[in-house]
Amino acid sequence: MAAVAALPVSLSGRFKGSFAYFTIKDRLPQILTRVIDTLHRHKNEFFEEHGEKGVEAEKRAISFLSKLRNELQTDKPVTPLEDELPDAALWNQYLDYQRNLSNGNGEPSWFQSPWLFVECYMYRRIHAALAQNPPIDNFDVFKEGKAQNFFESQEAVITLCTYFQELLKNIKDLDEKQLQEELFKLLQVSLWGNKCDLSFSAGEDSSQKSSPLQSLENMIPYILVNDMEKLWSILVNAKKRNTEKSNVRVDIILDNAGFELLSDLVLADFLLSSKLADEVHFHGKSIPWYVSDTTKHDFNWTIKQLQSANHMWMSRCGINWEGNLKKGVWVYRDHMFWTLPHDFSSMAEVAPDLYADLQKSNLLLFKGDLNYRKLTGDRKWEYSVPFHQALNKFHPAPLCSLRTLKSDTQVGLKPGQGEQIQASEPEWMVNGKYGIVQFDAAL
Repeated sequence: MAAVAALPVSLSGRFKGSFAYFTIKDRLPQILTRVIDTLHRHKNEFFEEHGEKGVEAEKRAISFLSKLRNELQTDKPVTPLEDELPDAALWNQYLDYQRNLSNGNGEPSWFQSPWLFVECYMYRRIHAALAQNPPIDNFDVFKEGKAQNFFESQEAVITLCTYFQELLKNIKDLDEKQLQEELFKLLQVSLWGNKCDLSFSAGEDSSQKSSPLQSLENMIPYILVNDMEKLWSILVNAKKRNTEKSNVRVDIILDNAGFELLSDLVLADFLLSSKLADEVHFHGKSIPWYVSDTTKHDFNWTIKQLQSANHMWMSRCGINWEGNLKKGVWVYRDHMFWTLPHDFSSMAEVAPDLYADLQKSNLLLFKGDLNYRKLTGDRKWEYSVPFHQALNKFHPAPLCSLRTLKSDTQVGLKPGQGEQIQASEPEWMVNGKYGIVQFDAAL
């Protein structure tokens, strides 16, 4: 048997001048500062709702977060979690694992450890700051930003809902070629919707201002890996193979709330309405995460906002989607694993129940950059390494990444393709200008 090639090194703040280094040095402290400001701004609200207890909890949370910011900025060792939350033991085991990896080169610290680990750890500590301080333990420090992104993307939301409801009127009359065209359009809207990421802009405005459909044609050259044809084949073949007994199931592992979530919901509705799929399962985060990631509250809130909108097609979408959830053809799930620091190659071991559930799917769509980093282990891969290899044995079902590039890991490119772009655009991997629709057929 051929020797297994060693995995490349993890992206990390120890590489001075790298994107990971600048993220840990500049962007993560900015995000913590914004969280602290958000708590300050809500002080009166906490007082009105909970009296003195609310204000005391707010002070404790802020002091916890200020300490965290200081630890980060001075490159202190990463400390075990001290809360009693259900995932604490798994986190602390993972910290031990990182300790063992460092081979006695000191404790894992903010700049010396893998970037993926310390970044996830920061968001888990933000969660602990609130979770450990009732009565404000259910406050989502990122909720306002997510809502603002949705409201500021109103025009794009209306455009997309209108386009989609018009499409539904004659979806029954579309031939296979036309259906395929519409699928590709909505996949691209969902792909570029992934630009709306608040952790990337450290919480600055990142709403969708322009029409999401107009510029698709011009954006095609920026899709570096385009496997949309393969997605079409897998769905059409699943449909043909499937008898009445078993449903064709597509899973969407969600990324951002706001406009991106809306684009995912439209895609999911299209899959059902076109009969390409019989059920869609959505996977969100069980705690507030990476500033703009979708939680159950965001998911339900978005559908409620649409239902009550005074725009005919927006409310039609909201009403239909509520119906899909009630009928069980849409299922929303969250699992603790999505907010652990592990990459997906350890899912089968750490979360066998989730892995087994994903194995029941005909197609997994992983949205966004963080999911891509976890799919590929967030490592310094050569650009031309096959996606299948970088997945490192994570093959529960056929899967596809829909991702706008916002971090410096990318695989599965043609030989020389990455180097060529790098020569003219040094920022190509982190400026959100390029995207991928990258497929792996499982085993």
